[in-house]
Amino acid sequence: MTGSVNILYFAALREQLGREGQQVTLPSNSVPVAALVQELRLHDAKLDEVFAAMPRIRVAINQKLGGFDTCVQPGDELAFFPPMTGG
Repeated sequence: MTGSVNILYFAALREQLGREGQQVTLPSNSVPVAALVQELRLHDAKLDEVFAAMPRIRVAINQKLGGFDTCVQPGDELAFFPPMTGG
């Protein structure tokens, strides 16, 4: 049985997508973030455009920085945001 994850978009991503987030059903019980993003990009032209324009997007899983190779499971929260700068 598969479940869903909650996806949040921050900063320029949110502005370009015109939405704060979405809930997505996972294709299986454990999916790498990269595979999930690839699947989403296939079905959402706007999301594909934004991810193509910002190749260094960061991801947090359950409020901890992670990588696109990290697996997500039902009930997880993903947050995508552009690279941060500091000074």
